[in-house]
Amino acid sequence: MSSLLSIALAVSISCIHTVEDQYFGGQNAEPVAEVEQKASNSNETLAKLEKDPLYPYIDKQNQLVEKNGIQYIENQENILVLANKDYSLQPSYTPPDLVRPNVTFSFGDEQVEKAQMRKEAGTALEEMFQAANEDGYKLFAVSGYRSYKRQQEVFQAEVNSKGDTKAREAVAYPGTSEHQTGLAMDISSESQSYELTEAFGTTPEGKWLEDNAHNYGFILRYMKGREDITKYQYESWHYRYVGKDAATIIYENNWTLEEFFNHVKALEKKVDAAK
Repeated sequence: MSSLLSIALAVSISCIHTVEDQYFGGQNAEPVAEVEQKASNSNETLAKLEKDPLYPYIDKQNQLVEKNGIQYIENQENILVLANKDYSLQPSYTPPDLVRPNVTFSFGDEQVEKAQMRKEAGTALEEMFQAANEDGYKLFAVSGYRSYKRQQEVFQAEVNSKGDTKAREAVAYPGTSEHQTGLAMDISSESQSYELTEAFGTTPEGKWLEDNAHNYGFILRYMKGREDITKYQYESWHYRYVGKDAATIIYENNWTLEEFFNHVKALEKKVDAAK
């Protein structure tokens, strides 16, 4: 009889532990209060990260697909698309909303491909040129949109002149040029004979642009001293549209577009860890 009672008691205790393990995780489980506190801390951390100025740009990163060893960008119409020596636009890509901005061009009224930009960028360029004019600075647009075919022609001409290695330092390999995005414009001044020169950055017009372009959504894309990051030589004339908010962040932090997205990527990792 005593043996039967002992067995019954053992079974009861076993059931108690089984239920306890099911709902509370057993003897080695964290107390419920601690689990809830960790969840609360995680939610607070996530909420704080979501207030970071870079948070809206997590979804603006390149979406990539690899083909024949080349990283091609899929979300090519993204205003913040990052086209460089690592990420290429599709050879067939042509921006869907190209327009000719109402600004002064170095080549006058000639109807050519390079006079075009995407509509949003073109409108912003008009505002920037008007503001410069009101401040006493006359800007001239030199080269905007550049098709893949035209990139091939420009690159080959540079190769013929300087060789492949030097050409890649000065001219974008076809598909990697920001000009194909329709979001970039090369700018010059009368003092530079409307040419694209490094000295443009020291002119009153060049200095005005460097100090004010972000107010209109543009950034100086290839900065002096950042060649190891952008993989391009300094181009005082090359301005890229990214939108006012992003341009202001980039300008105030003295970042390149590559550095901007490095920080965005770092924030994304923190967000993922907090979820």
